[in-house]
Amino acid sequence: MSRLSPAEIEPKWQAAWDDAGVFTATRDPAREKYYVLEMFPYPSGRIHMGHVRNYTMGDVVARYKSSCGFSVLHPMGWDAFGMPAENAAMASGGHPKDWTYANIATMRDQMKPLGLSIDWSREFATCDPEYYGQQQALFLDMLDAGLIYRKNAVVNWDPVDMTVLANEQVIDGKGWRSDAPVERRELTQWFFKISDMAGDLLDGLDTLEDWPEKVRLMQANWIGQSRGLQFAFSLTAESVGHDRIEVYTTRPDTLMGASFVGISPDHPLARALEESNPELAAFCAECRRIGTSEEALEKAEKRGFDTGLTVRHPFDTAWELPVYIANFILMDYGTGAIFGCPAHDQRDFDFATKYDLPIPPVFVEKDAEDAQLTEAFVPPKTEPVHYVRGFAGAPVQTGAEGVDAAIAFCEENGVGHGVTKYRLRDWGLSRQRYWGCPIPVVHCEACGVVPEKKENLPVRLPDDVSFDQPGNPLDRHPTWRDVACPACGQPARRETDTMDTFVDSSWYYARFTSPRAETPTDAEDAAYWMNVDQYIGGIEHAILHLLYSRFFARAMQITGHLPETAREPFNALFTQGMVTHEIYLTRDEKGRAVYHLPEDVTDGRLADGTEVEVIPSAKMSKSKKNVVDPVSIVEAYGADTARWFVMSDSPPERDVEWTASGAEASYKHLQRVWRLASTIDADMRAAAPEDLTPAPARDMPLLRTIHRAIAEVTEGIEGFAFNSSIARLYAFANAIAKSDATLPIRAQAMRVLAQLMSPMTPHLSEEIWHLLTGGTEGLVAQAAWPVADPAMLVEDSVTLPIQINGKKRGEITVPADASREAVEKLVLDTDAVRKALPEGGAPKKLIVVPGRIVNVVV
Repeated sequence: MSRLSPAEIEPKWQAAWDDAGVFTATRDPAREKYYVLEMFPYPSGRIHMGHVRNYTMGDVVARYKSSCGFSVLHPMGWDAFGMPAENAAMASGGHPKDWTYANIATMRDQMKPLGLSIDWSREFATCDPEYYGQQQALFLDMLDAGLIYRKNAVVNWDPVDMTVLANEQVIDGKGWRSDAPVERRELTQWFFKISDMAGDLLDGLDTLEDWPEKVRLMQANWIGQSRGLQFAFSLTAESVGHDRIEVYTTRPDTLMGASFVGISPDHPLARALEESNPELAAFCAECRRIGTSEEALEKAEKRGFDTGLTVRHPFDTAWELPVYIANFILMDYGTGAIFGCPAHDQRDFDFATKYDLPIPPVFVEKDAEDAQLTEAFVPPKTEPVHYVRGFAGAPVQTGAEGVDAAIAFCEENGVGHGVTKYRLRDWGLSRQRYWGCPIPVVHCEACGVVPEKKENLPVRLPDDVSFDQPGNPLDRHPTWRDVACPACGQPARRETDTMDTFVDSSWYYARFTSPRAETPTDAEDAAYWMNVDQYIGGIEHAILHLLYSRFFARAMQITGHLPETAREPFNALFTQGMVTHEIYLTRDEKGRAVYHLPEDVTDGRLADGTEVEVIPSAKMSKSKKNVVDPVSIVEAYGADTARWFVMSDSPPERDVEWTASGAEASYKHLQRVWRLASTIDADMRAAAPEDLTPAPARDMPLLRTIHRAIAEVTEGIEGFAFNSSIARLYAFANAIAKSDATLPIRAQAMRVLAQLMSPMTPHLSEEIWHLLTGGTEGLVAQAAWPVADPAMLVEDSVTLPIQINGKKRGEITVPADASREAVEKLVLDTDAVRKALPEGGAPKKLIVVPGRIVNVVV
């Protein structure tokens, strides 16, 4: 067979793996386990090349570890709840469940031809009642353990989608899907007490040595530990029941530069004042139309409302500061109140300038004059500063020392106390939508909030819902909403909020260890399979998903669903780059861009000859029409080509550009490998006995090449340098093709090549393995990974370049253990050196750098 047909061999070997149960994960105490997991996909309807790259990376690791003798768990599921399904249902008149499960079926059918070593028997979708029923059981256990509570909170409210949005779902003050201006609204919400674990979550990052440093830093910044002073300003006169304003500051050393006190529009004092002041109430209402994220508040114009109230400075009762309601202060960070120090905070500077407030400096740069500021002076805490209006000790010290000294000074003088706080706020999990996991509680007038009984789980979503009007259809469903109280049996109402979809993805890794268990996890399975040894996914999930998963692992350990060792669920994390492609466009008569599909462009032109504008490699986007369909690639070239290309072109942490020429080159190389194997097999079958006789001198170079390839490919896979492994495989294939070793050694090399390629190109490797073993040694997927002989990695000779007066003029091959004197004698006897020396002369210098180079100066 001179040409391999992927369409024929790939389904054949996929069926063989399934029949043999090769990828079925088995809890085997006699073997060490390895759990590899890629972040599971949202069932949008089609896979893309990013999926191919992501899942191929995990597959390479899973196949390699299986060959190394590990019991491997490599599962797949679907992150299936969320607004896209509801929006699709509203647009089409269908049902979110039908849309979701149809998409899952389509994407599963698209993924299976890739030949991934997935244990499909463990597959689940988060919208399966069997999954979210166990999630509801977790909720009840966490509620009982005090990890969940309910309170009134200011939230981002999307008035079109009529649901709460996380801060990250508010883009430029608008809902990420509806594009409607987001409002701040006070609602009763359910919360996870993640803030109680802030310190532990921060400390835990130090143990995650196999996570990217940038991810650990992003999480640390999000948790946001700070040391500061908490104290109170006394109001000069009691107002609406308030006589003081509590403040938390990380820069107490700037207290002598205080110019005003600002409070959030949602501060209890502001709420009380607006009841009798319509103008103030209107201002607060306008503020609440800004999102609650710090980014949204930072971008908004800084505005304030003078309440007319004043407070006394804690160090000078005659020093009074005005109290403003300010639109840039969040109620749920710190105390919802600040003191403004405009000289050393640009936001405060802008505010003070706008409202003509004083700007007294507290410190200046070292040796600088106390001059009028034109902008805030905000030096890093590590730099020296000169305090000109301070109380923090020595006149010259760093800002950090000034903060510590200021806290000590304030504590000594009875002005507040030093505290450690975190930016991390409790996780609001309530969402006002249908397509999510129902929160398993009932509201009873007599009993209050009553948890559902576990024997009644799952609380299933009703199928007969309508999306013909905005809002959550669960609120309008009397037969589902209206139930008997589990405690007293009287009429009650179900909670109609559903859970944030981040909950669904925060524990799925644990469910994969026992996906059919009648409890969230099985103790023996969780103890065996946890932790995830290698987690793979995009950097866009570096903060929330990973942080919430780390919180859930701790919460599940507290509630008895995970062992203590699983407090950090992911031992190693890898964040892969994107698959990109050029963008092709022309311009219409108004100069607007018209995008074109890659298959419609040949040599920079459309079919009618129109030249296209080419934008360099960019993230694949449907709107830009630079998406490459994996299904069509597999149909044209086979799965192995797609897998080989996305692994070979660049380091996996970087973006890879998909090109038609690159895919074609990958396909041709794999065909060359197959032809090489076919030729060797044919030669072996036709060989005379003398052709199979060993010839050590001829065979040794290829034998050494075999063992170097084993060592270097293994090192590449272990170090997530898949492109380096593939580069070595290219070289190995070329070495086999050029070798004059005997046929048995060449056949041995070819079998090893098939094994080393099998994690990347499993179908081709199986075909070659079957060909060269005659089908007598089973599947290459079940063969033991080859091990390099250390003795064969030691070079017995080395080639040294010879430089004469700084220019390379030749080279010499010498025994690796040759002495310096022997090397010098051989160098002097080379033609290049003899010609460069005067007759009978000697060089001025001859320098031998062992194993590297020889320098001759004449």
